[in-house]
Amino acid sequence: MNTTMLVLNIPVELEEDLVDYLLSLEGIGGFTSFRVQGHGEHSALSIAEQVTGRRTRLRYEIVLPESLVSGLVQGLAAGVGSDIIYWQQPVTNFGRIG
Repeated sequence: MNTTMLVLNIPVELEEDLVDYLLSLEGIGGFTSFRVQGHGEHSALSIAEQVTGRRTRLRYEIVLPESLVSGLVQGLAAGVGSDIIYWQQPVTNFGRIG
C-alpha cells in the first residue's frame, strides 16, 4: 500500500465544514491542522490583506493511503466549498512510537 500526505490549504471560514467532512470519511485515521499565512495573488486579497501582504489560511496535513486521495479531493467542492488549494507528497516512512 502506497502512503501519501495530502495537504489542504483552505480559507478560515471553511474550517468547521472541512473538519466535519474529514471526520466523516472512512480510512482517515486523523489529521493535523495549523494556521498559515498565504502570500501571492495580490488581486484576490482584501484591502486589509493587501496592506499587510498576506492572508490567514488554515493548512491540513492528512497521511492516508494513496488510493483514497482522489475520492477525498473530488468530494471537497460539494462537501466543503471552494478556494481550496491541495497537493500531495509521497510518504516513505510512517509510524507511531510508543
